[in-house]
Amino acid sequence: LTEVYSSSPALGRYFRSAQVVSFSNESSTVIYQLVFSVPPSIEGFMENTMNPDFIRNILRQNIYDED
Repeated sequence: LTEVYSSSPALGRYFRSAQVVSFSNESSTVIYQLVFSVPPSIEGFMENTMNPDFIRNILRQNIYDED
């Protein structure tokens, strides 16, 4: 995750770290925390760039690009 988000053109400059919070072998579920440093109030920044769907799509696109 660190490589994915730090190299992202959209989020790389804001990304600080990623860490696993919880991992389950039974369900193959990983819960992780992403830390970003965001600029002071830029109109629409939190609603658009830091939108959880947008952040997930960065990871999805990376996975698709590797296939």
